[in-house]
Amino acid sequence: MIDESRSNAAPYFPASSETRSRRSTLVLAAGLSFGTAIALGLTRFSYALLLPAMKADLGWSFAQAGAMNTANAIGYLLGALTFPLLSRRFPAGVCFIGGCVLTALLMIAGGLVSDTHALLVQRVVTGMTSASIFVGGSVLAARLASAHPLDAGLVLGLYYGGAGVGIIAAALLVPVTTLPGMHGWQWAWFALAAACGVASIAAIAAARKIGIHDVAPVAGAGNMIASARLPWTRLGYMLTGYGLFGVGYIGYMTFLIALLRAAGMSSAVVTAFYVLLGVATIGSARIWSGLLNRMRGGQALAVFNGVLAFATIMPAVFAQPAVAFVSGALFGATFLSAVASTTAFVRHNLPAAQWTRGIGAFTIVFAFGQIVGPVVIGWISDGAGLARGLMYSSAMLAAGAVLAALQKPLQNKRA
Repeated sequence: MIDESRSNAAPYFPASSETRSRRSTLVLAAGLSFGTAIALGLTRFSYALLLPAMKADLGWSFAQAGAMNTANAIGYLLGALTFPLLSRRFPAGVCFIGGCVLTALLMIAGGLVSDTHALLVQRVVTGMTSASIFVGGSVLAARLASAHPLDAGLVLGLYYGGAGVGIIAAALLVPVTTLPGMHGWQWAWFALAAACGVASIAAIAAARKIGIHDVAPVAGAGNMIASARLPWTRLGYMLTGYGLFGVGYIGYMTFLIALLRAAGMSSAVVTAFYVLLGVATIGSARIWSGLLNRMRGGQALAVFNGVLAFATIMPAVFAQPAVAFVSGALFGATFLSAVASTTAFVRHNLPAAQWTRGIGAFTIVFAFGQIVGPVVIGWISDGAGLARGLMYSSAMLAAGAVLAALQKPLQNKRA
């Protein structure tokens, strides 16, 4: 059987990285996590907080409001599709750094325009640069995890859990910077852009310490492995289950705040809910790290999708603050671990030279799910109400759990 920690990691890390201490590895993973804070927490999930003010000011339907997150997901898909081309020219770390800088600058544009079409363009382009952060950072995190295989689940959890920092920052910034009057929401975009700038400093510093040039493609046999086709048919259940996760989770993250507001909950309650969700997201790194280490098939994703299906249907059935807070805690503690489970699956089942392609493949199906989710759930919500839309989100997550449970580990890896 293959010793993953040696055969997969060795071509990518110099001796100094292989002997990196456990503490410094975890610190670097935490620093790198500010990239996910930008790509997810500050640029994507913050939109749920902006949506009520923007919808009221610009006269959008729920379908139009959902289209903004669909536009972001389209950009994310385009970014994921073009990342393999970029990675042939630039190391993953360079793509990560470039994405951080460009995303911070593009967020400023959200506060400079009020035309719906211009905002759609901004969301598309921001999605593209966010994908560069996400995929590049995922590759860095996967290879950083190989420095300490026993802590691989914790390292990946720390990286993805950084989105919780972005969620908390958005929850605190958006309410106080959304001013009354026409286009008062634009100031919140400027505040989020500033937060992206600060987070970029920490993320870039961590990427540079990891070694942005250490992860360039290797020569010879490594390149032959990297160019080999992925075993698509053997990945089918995992890919489909993850695509349904993308459909289901984005419906919750796009429309739940609107549901809580429609139920009469105050701004303070909504802010507290989002902060709780962010705190739970940060804590997910410790909660699920053992499961990510042990499960080499689709079982981890199946568990996460199942928990998320339950968390999503709770506020749809009982729109009460206490139920919403329990739902937010469950959802926050789980949803980015579902993302981490795909990176863990790639580490467990593919050679290191194919990690970029494997992570990219999962990112693409994730993006497809996020494109479908906001529009479909928004359309259902326009016709039957927000609660019914969240029920459909829950159904998608439940179906994703069933499919992921059918995914077996690839046979050519160690048990």
